[in-house]
Amino acid sequence: MNWWIVAGIVVLIVILLTKGIPVNFVKGSGQVVMKVTVGVLFLFFFNLFGASFGLHIPINVFTAIIVGMLGIPGIACLTAISVFVI
Repeated sequence: MNWWIVAGIVVLIVILLTKGIPVNFVKGSGQVVMKVTVGVLFLFFFNLFGASFGLHIPINVFTAIIVGMLGIPGIACLTAISVFVI
């Protein structure tokens, strides 16, 4: 590992210790992580129940973000893309 990576990490730690962690950043990133997690769960259950109808949407970061942010309409859009385009 190069010395500048270690120096950058040390500087970042010192800045965070003196200034504190920005609350809005932590709050916003926590909400995004929660939505992506819910998206993964929606996709999992969709694939579980959709297998009987021959439907499958791959679970990856892109599809999890779409479903996490859009919810049920996101699953509907991905299903339409899967059925009609792919």
